[in-house]
Amino acid sequence: MFSLSCRLIVLGDETVMKSVVRQQPEHNQVLEIMPLQIEFAVQLPDVPVQPETLLLIDLEIQESSVDLSVVSQLVLNDLGATAQILRLAAREYGNAEGHPTRIEDCISDIGLNACMEAVSARVVTHDFRHKAIAEIWAHSREIAQYSKLIAEETSEINPDEAYLVGLFHAIGLLPSVLGWDGCGTGIADRWLMGLKLARKWSLPGFVVESFREKQLAGCQTVWPEIVQQAHWCARRRSVPCTYFNDIGPQLLHVV
Repeated sequence: MFSLSCRLIVLGDETVMKSVVRQQPEHNQVLEIMPLQIEFAVQLPDVPVQPETLLLIDLEIQESSVDLSVVSQLVLNDLGATAQILRLAAREYGNAEGHPTRIEDCISDIGLNACMEAVSARVVTHDFRHKAIAEIWAHSREIAQYSKLIAEETSEINPDEAYLVGLFHAIGLLPSVLGWDGCGTGIADRWLMGLKLARKWSLPGFVVESFREKQLAGCQTVWPEIVQQAHWCARRRSVPCTYFNDIGPQLLHVV
């Protein structure tokens, strides 16, 4: 199995904890597949995007020449925008070989206009759910950033993949936060909900894998440990995130 060692480093004026992969996964593990109990009764809605994200992207694409890396980073800063583009890519490519998983590749292959149409399909509004959504979006982005930073300290883990795993780690909360009827919003196992959403949206395999560990006996990947360490580094702790269960008391609920 993977094993992570921890060490403290200084990031600016802040001390954070790093994890380093020390061992490769064991081979020939026997996997016991646990059945998924969640079935969605309705077609899942679009994931909303923060209005400031749309504004910044719109300003960028109005320029005479569009910097794809800048637009991609703006998308990656927003959980909803990233989910919308990856969902669009899944619909466009299905399970075809070479299915793009990087946001830059998705925008380049599918086209800027189509991607921006997907991103702007639904915007976060200032209703009673606004605070909860803002908390989840901010928390997901912070964990993604720390996950990438931790991965950069190793040679075995792709930092961009670590970023996406961190960004999507709390998607099991979305049905409750967004008020999606018919999606099993009362389920206690947020891991199972996250796995179901990751599969339903055909998110990149490594994101699905990060949830599958909790559902497969004997299956262990490095992703949960990286995201766990990212939570130790993070400062926002007002979200009832599954990863907090092992490192602190139960947090305040957002809904």
